Amino acid sequence: MSRVQLALNVADLEGSVAFYSKLFGVEPAKRRPGYANFAIAEPPLKLVLIEGEPGQSTRLDHLGVEVETADQVAAATGRLKEAGLATFEENDTSCCYALQDKVWVHGPGREPWEVYVVKADADTLGNAPVQGGGDACCASAPAVTDGRPAVEAEATAGCACGG
Repeated sequence: MSRVQLALNVADLEGSVAFYSKLFGVEPAKRRPGYANFAIAEPPLKLVLIEGEPGQSTRLDHLGVEVETADQVAAATGRLKEAGLATFEENDTSCCYALQDKVWVHGPGREPWEVYVVKADADTLGNAPVQGGGDACCASAPAVTDGRPAVEAEATAGCACGG
């Protein structure tokens, strides 16, 4: 089963977890320092909460489509390239407490989208060990190229991932 992912940077992680637990009637599937995610069955949604700065408004971090296999990521990569979209691939990357394969594209408003598979759980937020609340795994969504000029990425305060 594939599902859409919505990743939000939130100022009040505990308050956001409480709100979304009530809204969707489920508890988080994963909790780590500064991070929570919900695997919601109905509607099929992966909701990722990434702790931001105190007092900041909640903002979109990135969007994604979680798939079941690395072959599905590879198929999406081929389809996106054939459609003429600039892509950026990451394989065996540790991001948001998960080992993943993924491909990134940007929408017309520069919104970052990833198609990804979670291959295994991880003990780190990103590729470096988490220290004092954690390092951002993807401090900004990657610039995307395929021989055309780089697509400038929006900076993100958290990690751009779907773990």
